[in-house]
Amino acid sequence: MATRNKNIFAGKTGAAKALVRRLVPLLILAAYLAGGAQAQAQATKTGPSGLPVPRFVSLKSDRVNVRKGPSREHDIAWTFVRAGLPVEIVQEFDNWRRVRDWEGEEGWVFHSLLSGRRTGLVTPWESSSTTPLRADASSDATILAELKPLVLVNVAGCSEGWCEVSANGYDGWVDQTRLFGVYPDETFE
Repeated sequence: MATRNKNIFAGKTGAAKALVRRLVPLLILAAYLAGGAQAQAQATKTGPSGLPVPRFVSLKSDRVNVRKGPSREHDIAWTFVRAGLPVEIVQEFDNWRRVRDWEGEEGWVFHSLLSGRRTGLVTPWESSSTTPLRADASSDATILAELKPLVLVNVAGCSEGWCEVSANGYDGWVDQTRLFGVYPDETFE
């Protein structure tokens, strides 16, 4: 079996190398933009439920089994043990929803174990920095509290990069990019 040379410049002249060096970044950019268009097309899909896929929901119960496939016959992959956690529905099949958690893990959950109530996890991807909860939707508004990573908040709505949230007796506004459970430019009330 013949092996191929993985060096894209092997056997090329100086002019050809220069052309390849100019084209590769353009090809990477084109692939990136095509991926963005594909992601946008996915965001506008409607699942069998009549609702958009993907979308964020929350867990309705303290114990939610996540299965390896869309039926009770499939093995349990893991169990969520906290009601209200946000998950992203990425696929629907009959009464089953394929969900993704903040760590990127996916599995199947029966639809009645999910709620349309919007919640968010504050910066679960960070371990130490805090997120300011502000009195208004502005980066210079008064800070009401500092939210630690993995704090679960109820999300009342998001607009113009800010989400109105409540948690532990506090109500205020959080920078939308600091939450798992909402999309970066999503707007809702």
